[in-house]
Amino acid sequence: MPETSARSRPTAPAVDQALALLTFLARQRGPVTAGALATALGIPRASLYRQLAAMIAHGYVVHLPEEGRYGLGVAAYELSSGFSRQQPLARLGAPVLAALVDRVGESAHLAVLSGRDVVYLVEERAPRRPPLITDVGVRLPALATATGRALLAALPDAQLRALYPGRDAFTGAPEGSPQSYAALKELVRETRARGHAREEGDVTPGLASVAAAVRDHAGWPVAAIAVTYPADRVDAARRDELVAAVTREVAELERRIGRR
Repeated sequence: MPETSARSRPTAPAVDQALALLTFLARQRGPVTAGALATALGIPRASLYRQLAAMIAHGYVVHLPEEGRYGLGVAAYELSSGFSRQQPLARLGAPVLAALVDRVGESAHLAVLSGRDVVYLVEERAPRRPPLITDVGVRLPALATATGRALLAALPDAQLRALYPGRDAFTGAPEGSPQSYAALKELVRETRARGHAREEGDVTPGLASVAAAVRDHAGWPVAAIAVTYPADRVDAARRDELVAAVTREVAELERRIGRR
């Protein structure tokens, strides 16, 4: 077998460094210094400046000379816009939800967090099941829904507090959902301990849901999958079966979006 020359080998370390830089910058509240980048990522200064120069040339990083800091460039924003346009979560999630509905015989949906609401991306209806209000594009308060509760419980505490900084954040919270930060923290604690989220009658009387969060390669909750069912027809054992089915499909969607 012919040898692969050093010149033709993929430069994995350089690619890893570039991706690490983009990921780190995307998680900061504002531009950061080169020193902060070098310290946080463990990249030697010479390599760091070469990476930054290349990424600036391609528009993924911008240098702010007056501040001596680096931030995300326009090309990085275009990546985000392209992600939104192509709707990969919906495309990858649709067959996963279809398989879940076939397996359990109940309706399922995929939702993402948008501020304090959830937005439904995919809705898969089971035959001969009650109609749902969680259609594609519908927004509902995260506090009231199983998908929203799963996503909130998967957030770091600091992010959760940032979403609900004071009493005003709970103004108009639906009946049955937390009405204060203390109540939300208790709900989050219970959800984390249980390993999945629940709601019963908080969205539609007579219907209940169980949900679990979908995490990306960095462990960040990017979506949640839920199954909705008539509450009076499902006992604890059957609910456990539904939770197990949701958990399996969450793992499948995580695999599809690249989580290891």
